[in-house]
Amino acid sequence: MRNTDTYFQGKNVIVTGGSSGIGKAMARLLAREGSDVFIIARDQAKLDQALQEIEAERIDAQQQFKDFSADVTDPEEVEAIIDAIVEAGHPPDILVNSAGIAHPGHFKELPLSSFTNQMNVNYFGTLHTVRAVLPYMMDQGSGRIVNVSSVGGFIGGFGYSAYGASKFAVCGFTEALRAELKPHGIGVSIVFPADTDTPQLREERKVQPFELKMVNGAVEPKKLDRLSETLAHRLAKWLLTDDGEPMSPEQVATAIIRGIRRGHYTIFPDKTLKLAYYLRGFMVPLGNWIQDQLITVARREQSTD
Repeated sequence: MRNTDTYFQGKNVIVTGGSSGIGKAMARLLAREGSDVFIIARDQAKLDQALQEIEAERIDAQQQFKDFSADVTDPEEVEAIIDAIVEAGHPPDILVNSAGIAHPGHFKELPLSSFTNQMNVNYFGTLHTVRAVLPYMMDQGSGRIVNVSSVGGFIGGFGYSAYGASKFAVCGFTEALRAELKPHGIGVSIVFPADTDTPQLREERKVQPFELKMVNGAVEPKKLDRLSETLAHRLAKWLLTDDGEPMSPEQVATAIIRGIRRGHYTIFPDKTLKLAYYLRGFMVPLGNWIQDQLITVARREQSTD
């Protein structure tokens, strides 16, 4: 059934990372809502496939969809694309920054380039697109900027010293941006998904440290010796996954659509994450305790294998 709400109809929406995962799910839902959608990503073949899927969701023959191959770490490329979209008659109403990468690992083993790359894509890629659309939104006196962070953007996690730093940066940037842009009629939102079933997560899990897999439920402990370990295992499943399974890109995209429509600053794909965010003064030490328990289990199993 098509949504009868007209909030998104006719709006020009730019989605980075739109060729896969959360970005593609978001673009498809926006097409169903009647928006004109413009997706940005690096891989042209994936963009072409995504564009076909987005086209299939249209509800009006007049809707416009287009893909752009670009690297969000290059501010000149990003600015040229935004200018081209505007020159074609589509000044941006909504920007969704979902382009991102993750490469977990032990801090002492990660090369410096891993920190640089993740900061460049996750943080500076977000910054570049915001800078490119902002003059047009300010001219209009309206707009909505949506930046996708992560639960790792407010709780530090084992193996995510590089990724977490970049997503914390997105969180701080977005908080400051909200305050600055509100007087100009521009809304700002930040999204905090947990593990999401995307191609990126599948690649990421190939290189995750064993301890991290134990914490996020990718592997099950063979034996839990203490009550504290059992409790930590159950809490980790409750907090970080949907009963041990990652959430779907569609679940995250649906939450973003709902959050934009309601004008929310913080957007959570489920109530557990919302609780964790607003109780983070309590949740951070709880998260630390959970990780410590499960890392102990993981290292004990590694030493006996």
